[in-house]
Amino acid sequence: MRVDLSDDQEFFRETARRFIEAEVPVSVVREWHDLPDGYPPSWWQAAAELGWTSLMVPETLGGGSISGRPIVDLTIVADEMGRGVVPGPFMPTNVVADTLGRSGTDDQQSLLEGVMAGEVVLAWAHCEPGGDWSASHVAAAASSSNGGYLITGTKTAVEAGAQANHLLVTARTPDGLAQFLLPSDAPGITITPQDSLDLGRRFAEVRFKGVAVGPESMVGEPGAAAEADVERQRLVTVLLQCADNAGSAAKVLEFTVEYAFDRYSFGRPLASYQALKHRFADMKLWSEASQAAVDGAADALAAGDDEARMVSVAKSYVGDHSVDLMQDCVQIHGGIGVTYEHDLHLYLRRATVNRGLFGTPAEHRDALSEMVGY
Repeated sequence: MRVDLSDDQEFFRETARRFIEAEVPVSVVREWHDLPDGYPPSWWQAAAELGWTSLMVPETLGGGSISGRPIVDLTIVADEMGRGVVPGPFMPTNVVADTLGRSGTDDQQSLLEGVMAGEVVLAWAHCEPGGDWSASHVAAAASSSNGGYLITGTKTAVEAGAQANHLLVTARTPDGLAQFLLPSDAPGITITPQDSLDLGRRFAEVRFKGVAVGPESMVGEPGAAAEADVERQRLVTVLLQCADNAGSAAKVLEFTVEYAFDRYSFGRPLASYQALKHRFADMKLWSEASQAAVDGAADALAAGDDEARMVSVAKSYVGDHSVDLMQDCVQIHGGIGVTYEHDLHLYLRRATVNRGLFGTPAEHRDALSEMVGY
């Protein structure tokens, strides 16, 4: 976690950590794996009371951040959730709430009161089969019909898709790319839960078969304005993934070092062996550099300064090194590290899923190459 937190931000971080440790230790998270939604609604409402769903909502609509830089404050929560491998619709709800606060109509923004109370869950239905996350490859169509639109297409890997009350859908209209806010139970929408390597979070495939919507369902303007909204949604999502992975990696390294001091081999602690000391030094560097990459990307996104490049830098580094760090920690734990009973695999599963969503590290490195002209 960044070292330049204000007193208010530090208090916010400590409150989030104490809340997670008291209410959702990993033993409880394991119990929630069997729940259809992955978490009880009462817990999400308690999290919302701490401000986890209101940071990206403008103050004029009842929200507000700790520091005046909401995306930076949001990474504090994402980091702590990663440390606790905590489930819940944190990323999609905040990403969509940010869009509604910026571009939504008065009626659409009226939903934010329920979001901030933890009673309304939002999901972003953007990715399509094939795994391309860019706006240019959106194939879902919104054709003109009777003064409104008919939406047809398929979205996949929609986080909290089956738990959401409303879906923000990216589709292509005759006027260009557009986004629509739809109730998840609208006629013509079929939501199918998908299996995931991550045992805590929930994903779904969402099919739209001639879903009729009025023009009032559109969020913002079609064309370039919608593409700008989609790009911001992508950047915020990737940043929160990186913050989550950085927190997970830091926590895994902590309990692995503790294990290495407690575990004896040939009469001495594992941590006393020179080879492991060198490995721990490497992993500590990866962890600290991951935190720094997240901080830099959050600062850039908050300032609107070269944010796409900095977010891709973060995903390129954190996506790879957080997973590599956890794989090394599995090896240091030995046999116990590959058992279901040990918590390590819960973190590794989550980090691996984050690594692949919204562009792999390799894809973000390719994007960086294009940005600098290679």
